[in-house]
Amino acid sequence: MLKYYNYDIVFQEIPDEVTLAINITHCPNHCEGCHSPHLREDIGEVLDFDALDRLLARYADNITCVCFMGGDRDVACIENLAKHVREKTGLLTGWYSGRNEMPPHPMLFDFVKLGPYIPEKGSLKQRTTNQRLYRRNGEDWEDITERFWKRGS
Repeated sequence: MLKYYNYDIVFQEIPDEVTLAINITHCPNHCEGCHSPHLREDIGEVLDFDALDRLLARYADNITCVCFMGGDRDVACIENLAKHVREKTGLLTGWYSGRNEMPPHPMLFDFVKLGPYIPEKGSLKQRTTNQRLYRRNGEDWEDITERFWKRGS
């Protein structure tokens, strides 16, 4: 069972998309320098189909994507939630993971961010980052990480 702490409508997590970003708690990764260490705790409200449906009823007309920020503790649950979003709304789906490998069924997502945060390598905004954001392109995955890098930097 997954829980979420909060959510927001964001414009930077997935390029060119208006995204409902849902912050999942009980993160097992414990990255040094994590910007949201409170998400390590087992706190928040249960994120099931009913909770997700309430969020979708409120925001689906104003967003183009739903991104699950975390959920590494229960990948099967994250995949089921993404499938539910797709079947119910047709919205794009994304998953921000601290894992280094693609999930077993990545085709349920349109976007997947991989990699733990490593302070000396920086976030997706730094060219030195180890993290990568991929966009599904048919059966393949395209690395679109450079979309976060400002020109000339």
